[in-house]
This record gives sequence, structure tokens and C-alpha cells, in this order.
Amino acid sequence: MPDGPYETLRAAILGFDLVPGEKLSERGLEDLLGASRTPIRAALVRLENEGLTGRVGRGWQVTPIDLTEVRAVVEHREAVETAAVALAVERATEEELLAVRALVEESAADDGPSGLRDGADFHVALARLSRNRFLADAVGGALVRLARTRWLEVRSPRSRATARAEHLGIVDAVLARDAPTAVDLVTAHGRGAADRLLAHLAEERRRLRGRGFAIVETPPQP
Repeated sequence: MPDGPYETLRAAILGFDLVPGEKLSERGLEDLLGASRTPIRAALVRLENEGLTGRVGRGWQVTPIDLTEVRAVVEHREAVETAAVALAVERATEEELLAVRALVEESAADDGPSGLRDGADFHVALARLSRNRFLADAVGGALVRLARTRWLEVRSPRSRATARAEHLGIVDAVLARDAPTAVDLVTAHGRGAADRLLAHLAEERRRLRGRGFAIVETPPQP
């Protein structure tokens, strides 16, 4: 079955075929996607809920990369992911954890965009082993909001190798039923990735703007 408007637009946004800040119109998307306005509008609203599109006047745009939001999402992700991994230590079976470990090992052969997706899959799979779907959904939602910025930073083989090694360390700590170490490793992994990501955006901000990317820094909300 071919992808619908939501799947097509989401892939285009996450893959930068539609760049941050790009204007979108329902009429233009009708012609581009060969779909009627109702499913396109529903797709745009659904993507708005994921933080990937937003209304601008009477139209729409791909959400700019907002450095303030990135920092806030990173803090949110740390809070929910550390809670999830602590529960996974208590609740996950060895068989489930070995399956997650295999997911990490298999991702070593993938150097493309799906390698990034496998990294996100690792975090969501581990969060699900908390047996708390609200925590797992929160981790997944945070990763969607960080997906574009993560792909900008995690393109090099070195970055992907570092992430895989850290993922293996986390799952091994959970397998050892060592909650403090698992929480510490998740925290260090998230903060290290965030530091690298924000440093990369700071370095590349001018070049990315030259490619048409909208990168903003809004005042933090009280």
C-alpha cells in the first residue's frame, strides 16, 4: 500500500526534502501529493502535534529548528528516559534485553538514515521494557522532535560508532540489574549527544542558513 499524505510529508520533513522554515500550502500539497485537501489538512495537523509543522497566518510551514526547544526537549527526554530505564532494570526479562542488544549490534552495518532510526528504535524499545506506555510514548515523542537535529549531527561513522558503544553499555548495565549505573549511562549518553548536537548547530548555523534552513532561538517560556 502506498504511503498516505502523512507518511510522505513526515519522511520529506525528517529527510530535509522539505527544509526547516519552508512554507507549505494545502493547495500546493494537493498537486504535489495527488491527494485531496481533507487528508492533507489532517496530515498537517498530525505533524503539528509532533512539532514538525506549524501554522503561519493562513498557511503552514515546516517548523524551524529552535535551539531553545532543543534544550528543553533534551531535559524532558533525560527525565523520562532515566525513569524508564530504572523500571526496565526491575521489569524486563533477559530475553527481551538480549533482543534489544541484538538490535544495537545489527545497526552497526547501517551507515545511512536508517542507522539513525535504529538508534531511536533502541531508546524506544528499552523504554517499553519499563512496562509503562506513558514513559515509552514520552521518549518516542522527544526523539521525534529531536530527529532532524540528531540526523544533522549523527552523520559521521565516528558519531554512530560512539552511540552504538554507549547503547551497548546501557543495555549491559540493565542486563546486570545495575540500576544506578544504567541511569548514569543514560544520563551521560543523552547529555553528551546534546552537547555535540548543539555545538554542531552553532558551528554550522551560517552554512545551514545558506541552504535555506530556518534556525531560531526563541526566549524560554515562563
